[in-house]
Amino acid sequence: MAKREALRELQTRLAERLAAARTHQRAAAWLAVECRGHGLLFPLQQAGEIFSLLPVLPVPHTHAWFAGVANLRGGLYGVVDLAAFLGMVGAGSEGGREQGHLVALNASLGLNCALLVDRLAGLRSAEQLHCEEPADSSKPAFAGGRWRDANGRRWQEIVLSSLAEDERFLRVAG
Repeated sequence: MAKREALRELQTRLAERLAAARTHQRAAAWLAVECRGHGLLFPLQQAGEIFSLLPVLPVPHTHAWFAGVANLRGGLYGVVDLAAFLGMVGAGSEGGREQGHLVALNASLGLNCALLVDRLAGLRSAEQLHCEEPADSSKPAFAGGRWRDANGRRWQEIVLSSLAEDERFLRVAG
């Protein structure tokens, strides 16, 4: 009899945990990167693999922000210089490119694209950041909220799923 009650209690606890896991919202998490001295946040579930800067072959008749194509693990990926696409000016323009990284978009976004960033800055969670300014409808759809960390550094969220659907981003021909 005691075994049945213990089993029933265990099943009840497991059912409660499963229900809580289904309703529990996942905390926001981002990959933090830098482009020309600006801090950017990519939603972690939308970012793909990270690569050290590899040779990028230029493609004629494309916008200046389209760096070219690169072979990433046997797949051909379009490479976008994110700072140039966003019109960023600031420190680290072109000189630090040997230190750059390519951040591929998650395969679930359906776009073989990698973003060229100047530096990786680690991972960030919602607990580490304070929402300074929510997403603004006057900005592009891919511009998420603005955040500030404990050191006072500002971070702009870039919603990669929205970026992958942005008409200007998809139109690489110049």
